[in-house]
Order: sequence, then structure tokens, then C-alpha cells
Amino acid sequence: MHEQKAPAVNAPAAIHRELWTSWASLLRSYSAAHGLNRSHQAVVEVGADEIILRVGDRWMRFTRDEAEDSRGNRRTFSLEADGRVRLDNEVEEMDLAAEKLAREMMLSESDS
Repeated sequence: MHEQKAPAVNAPAAIHRELWTSWASLLRSYSAAHGLNRSHQAVVEVGADEIILRVGDRWMRFTRDEAEDSRGNRRTFSLEADGRVRLDNEVEEMDLAAEKLAREMMLSESDS
């Protein structure tokens, strides 16, 4: 009797998928929390290659290696294997980075 081996899993890709899902979930949760009692609510669109956070007519788009926003700002972005987020040269815990970006998007919408 021969045992069938499970197909090899690309660990970095599998980890990235989990981190990607977590990043989208945190953006959604913190945007919802910061959107309470505001006229605009956030929408988070999630795809395999990009996540877009929309608030009113503003947006922030994340890809595997870049973050850009509707104001034309671009910066490097990555999800680190240890669960942290890198934006340009700043590295933060994922939840803190998501909360900060969601807060900035939601609060700046009132300035638009």
C-alpha cells in the first residue's frame, strides 16, 4: 500500500494569503468603528492582488508592494512574515497600522 503525499504548499504564499486576509479584515473593522456617527461609511474591496479602502470619493489601494491613495501619494508597502506591516521605512504591528490608516481616512473625509 502506497501512501499519497499531500502536495507541497508554498509556505510564504500561504502565509501571505493569511496576512492579506487579516489586513483586509482589520481595515474593514477599524473603518467601521471610526465610521460610527459619521455621514460616510467605508467600503473595503478585497481581491487576490489588491485591497481598496473607499470613503466617500477618496480611496486607498494596497497591492503586494505598494500603497497609493486618491491624492496621488504612493509608498512602498509590504506585509512582513512576522505579521507586521511596512509602509516605506516604518514597520508597525498590523492592527496598529490598520487602525491608524482607517482613522486617517475616516477623519480626513470630514475635511473633504
